[in-house]
Amino acid sequence: MKGVYMGIILALLVFGFLVFFHELGHFLLAKKNGIAVTEFSIGMGPRLCSFVKGETRYSLKALPFGGSCQMLGEDGESSDEHAFNNRSVWARISVVIAGPVFNFILAFLMALIVIGYAGYDKPMIIGVMEGYPAQEAGIMEGDVITRINNKKVTIYRDVQFYMAVNAGQPLSISVNRNGEKLTFDIIPKQDENGNYYMGIYSSAVRTQAKGLEVLKYSLYEVQYQMSVVVKSIGMLFNGTVSVNDLSGPVGIVDMVDTVVEESTSEEVDIKTNVISVLLNVINFSIMLSANLGVMNLLPIPALDGGRLVFLIIEAVRGKPVDREKEGMVHFVGLMLLMVLMVYVMFNDIRRLF
Repeated sequence: MKGVYMGIILALLVFGFLVFFHELGHFLLAKKNGIAVTEFSIGMGPRLCSFVKGETRYSLKALPFGGSCQMLGEDGESSDEHAFNNRSVWARISVVIAGPVFNFILAFLMALIVIGYAGYDKPMIIGVMEGYPAQEAGIMEGDVITRINNKKVTIYRDVQFYMAVNAGQPLSISVNRNGEKLTFDIIPKQDENGNYYMGIYSSAVRTQAKGLEVLKYSLYEVQYQMSVVVKSIGMLFNGTVSVNDLSGPVGIVDMVDTVVEESTSEEVDIKTNVISVLLNVINFSIMLSANLGVMNLLPIPALDGGRLVFLIIEAVRGKPVDREKEGMVHFVGLMLLMVLMVYVMFNDIRRLF
């Protein structure tokens, strides 16, 4: 029970911080472009506490999901020169896109911590399974995978994710063997459970990054997480995964709780346990922050991406879409998102029990 409480507390802190950083992007670019921010809030629903400084009310709200940066005249007409819709279209585009961009920046900063301290998962093979295609093709222990079906491989998770998305497909595996470049053609073998394997082992020990490698692999970590989100969305549309596989706040709390549980051990001291928990929570937060950034850029009404669509149309046409019609589209989108959120939350709770 103690671990559950810690998981809930950490999940709320992670949610709050990711949302804060996202809304901070909108806030700072709004201020820079002379747009009046009426309220900056973390959470949704009724206010728990708030204070006013200048033109802005800063609020903490009851429901620990989401947040907002409300700007003057954002969803309607206003004669005030500091209203959102009275600034240039490019100024408004910069404000809207700043939230997702700040999430990618945050993911990179957190990746610097994880990669700098714990290193990266090098795509090195530490062994091959007897009787599986990798051994039969000639792949050996010590080989470093560099490409899979001509797709560059930087970390071992590239291989794992490619195998998951392209299960059973023939593979062209390029490796570096002591400076020599070799390529092997492999057809994965299906086991009795229907899973496909090449038959290779990878080390669970991460490789320490040195110097500029920390920057390189931190950037790649963010790129990897973004690509996973994009490809997962594609799998949702082509039917490979279903809406039932999505996780919402409740599911994420459960995942954070699992991260905490798996990161602690009675065999090591408290300091080591604390460092392990923090590193794994930060690593999990990288994925969440990249996920939040990509999802908000989707061209869905009520999300940042939906607003960007209308702004791009305005930039091309030279005049805005009717504000009332745009507002109605965003309202409908918001209602549909709320329905989806409730559905996903119900599935999360059902999976827990």
